[in-house]
Amino acid sequence: MKAFLNILIIMATLTACSKPEQAVNIQSLNQQFINAWNAKDAEKIVSFLADDVQFLQGETHFTGKSEVSKRWVQETLPTLAGLKTSVVSSGTDNTTAYEAGTFSVDVLPTSANLPRGYGEGNFILLWKKGQDNNWKLSYAQLEDLPVRAKN
Repeated sequence: MKAFLNILIIMATLTACSKPEQAVNIQSLNQQFINAWNAKDAEKIVSFLADDVQFLQGETHFTGKSEVSKRWVQETLPTLAGLKTSVVSSGTDNTTAYEAGTFSVDVLPTSANLPRGYGEGNFILLWKKGQDNNWKLSYAQLEDLPVRAKN
């Protein structure tokens, strides 16, 4: 009985001393990601992507860090400016975090005779905590409205 009591005391002590894992600050994580987009820092953006990241936009679906970084980040980054988001829903736990809401962005003309555009739509960004305790973007989905000419 005494041995059992000693084991309980040791277990209680170890449990009390262990620091509970804190969920990520999703607002800060997404702001870093958006700041990288607005700074046109492709290297920083790609550093946020998980190896198995998935990107969906309408009928478009890219899978894997290499394809997403080439087809979404590198091809889209030069055409956008002033990305802003408005969060409607968010949640976190110890291994996943997400934010969802609406976005707006300036769409830059691809030639001198075209006007600037304005794009907006809905988004969801899902982050997962890796084995190395780093948070990586695992899933991004954009549902955008047709781009309008900006006045």
